[in-house]
Amino acid sequence: MDSGIHGGVKPCALNCLAEGYNFYTERAPAVIDGTQCNADSLDICINGECKHVGCDNILGSDAREDRCRVCGGDGSTCDAIEGFFNDSLPRGGYMEVVQIPRGSVHIEVREVAMSKNYIALKSEGDDYYINGAWTIDWPRKFDVAGTAFHYKRPTDEPESLEALGPTSENLIVMVLLQEQNLGIRYKFNVPITRTGSGDNEVGFTWNHHPWSECSATCAGVATNAILYLWLGEQDSWLPSKPTPLLLHGLRSSRVFLEQISHQRSSVQRQEVVCKRLDDNSIVKNSYCDPDSKPPENQRACNTEPCPPEWFIGDWLECSKTCDGGMRTRAVLCIRKIGPSEEETLDYNGCLTHRPIEKEPCNNQSCPPQWVALDWSECTPKCGPGYKHRIVLCKSSDLSKTFPSAQCPEENKPPVRIRCSLGRCPPPRWVTGDWGQCSAQCGLGQQMRTVQCLSYTGQTSSECPETVRPLSMQQCESKCDSFPISNTEGEFPMENCPVVS
Repeated sequence: MDSGIHGGVKPCALNCLAEGYNFYTERAPAVIDGTQCNADSLDICINGECKHVGCDNILGSDAREDRCRVCGGDGSTCDAIEGFFNDSLPRGGYMEVVQIPRGSVHIEVREVAMSKNYIALKSEGDDYYINGAWTIDWPRKFDVAGTAFHYKRPTDEPESLEALGPTSENLIVMVLLQEQNLGIRYKFNVPITRTGSGDNEVGFTWNHHPWSECSATCAGVATNAILYLWLGEQDSWLPSKPTPLLLHGLRSSRVFLEQISHQRSSVQRQEVVCKRLDDNSIVKNSYCDPDSKPPENQRACNTEPCPPEWFIGDWLECSKTCDGGMRTRAVLCIRKIGPSEEETLDYNGCLTHRPIEKEPCNNQSCPPQWVALDWSECTPKCGPGYKHRIVLCKSSDLSKTFPSAQCPEENKPPVRIRCSLGRCPPPRWVTGDWGQCSAQCGLGQQMRTVQCLSYTGQTSSECPETVRPLSMQQCESKCDSFPISNTEGEFPMENCPVVS
């Protein structure tokens, strides 16, 4: 595994130190502009080169800190402390070397000769930061009390502990003795504390505060973009600054950008504050004479143009929860023009590869789902009835049919619903054809079927008897006439029908 660092052979190159090994590999010729060249330096990298920054945070400034770490000071606000410690314990253990007061700067603690003893560091509350609890730490940088302590233990030199300061708390330097202490030298600068004897006995004066941070990390011609959103309900365009937050949530395509160019400068300011004359502490402005207040100072800074970079918004929600959807995000080419301001450029303004704005998502298959076919016609044709349909358990693309058990039963659509096509007609009398007459000649009777049937053709008993058709009626058959004859030319009497 590699650890990305800079400040190796080339302080402004991006190098990687392989963990567990002692060699660097260069991954990029230059780190991001504005990166510090070294941890304990204000100098910054620009276009792959280390540029000097003064203690007033101005590029190329000659302003330097004094021994008290006061920018442009004369070294009168601190006292130098130096000493030598060579006490020992007969059986070994931890011993106090020196106490370092809060606010100390340029701290150096160093053994005079190589030994098996170890320098340690702890707080006033006995919380060890380095080499505590009889455990020896690897030499490295320790962030302690608001500053960086560099603990060094070379194989051919005595060990040391150094920090630029100032410290934010009182510290105690200890030594873990395992053999005779040959001596430890220490030196640091502590702030001078001055106290006044009361507000009525001291004077007050206006002072310029230290220079503020530059209003922009870089400068140049700024091109602001005004974003216009289409308001469909109001039938108008709404101008709005196209911040990444706004563009991240923008879903409408009814937008356009108007570019406005103007010159933007980066400045530093020196505010005017009221201070006590005895201890130089800041007090309320009302203690100083308002008529003698000097104007605020201002100067240009960081005049080099800002390099553009990509702004990448968060991914929006996927268009589908399964079976493959698409998700999008806002990708903008921006350039910072101030601590909290930025401008939007065309995509070709950024020199690096443009990040993707959309990608597939949720490619996993959707679970089987119920698919309902069309309803059948209402049965029966009149009165209350039912409609029926077929419900299948299908794959999300409808290409496969699964057993019903693979789909959730609680979500299954209904397969039958009630219906009605209107009131059914009442039962009616239905008659059949008349049968043959019972007499072959003359008067007789003939019959027919009479049934009460529903609209479905089933027998019913709900037909009114008052309108029931006749099921029997009188009929008459025509008689044939035959001549009367016997052997003598006459028919016998018994062959003739009796007429009453």
